[in-house]
Amino acid sequence: MQRKITLSSLFLIIAALSFNPLARADELPSVKDFTVDARESHAKQKPILVLFMSKSCTYCEIVLQDFLLPMQRDPAFRDRVILRQIETSGRDTLIDFDGKKTTLAAFSAKHQVWGVPNVKLFDSNGQVLTSIEGLLNVYFYYAYLVNAIDESQEKIKANSKSTR
Repeated sequence: MQRKITLSSLFLIIAALSFNPLARADELPSVKDFTVDARESHAKQKPILVLFMSKSCTYCEIVLQDFLLPMQRDPAFRDRVILRQIETSGRDTLIDFDGKKTTLAAFSAKHQVWGVPNVKLFDSNGQVLTSIEGLLNVYFYYAYLVNAIDESQEKIKANSKSTR
């Protein structure tokens, strides 16, 4: 009897230790309130990367699963970029950078997202810094993302120097 309890306890401990919510996440945080993200973006001088996607888009899933979710789990990117996603046909409400309510679909249309996947990097004022439309070349896509993040960070730093 003592041995069964020990094995059961061991199984529960292993199961608990193997649970990592970030590793099992299958999507990025959805945008709810850009004013919250904008405050963090401004304070830490990092861009907000938004994946505009559709649940039925195979290429969107590749961008999400193969590139952005691993980036989200990588500690090296936590201080470099805020990662979010938007379902382009979504009717859920979000708060735009200007504090006004809109929908996911209206925000996507405002930023002329007509095809997916579409990645846009924003500054804390809601200005698009750079974008990547489509999957392009899967072999170089990670480099495209890193270059877009680097370029956006440089623009943010240059803008903060010019406003001083």
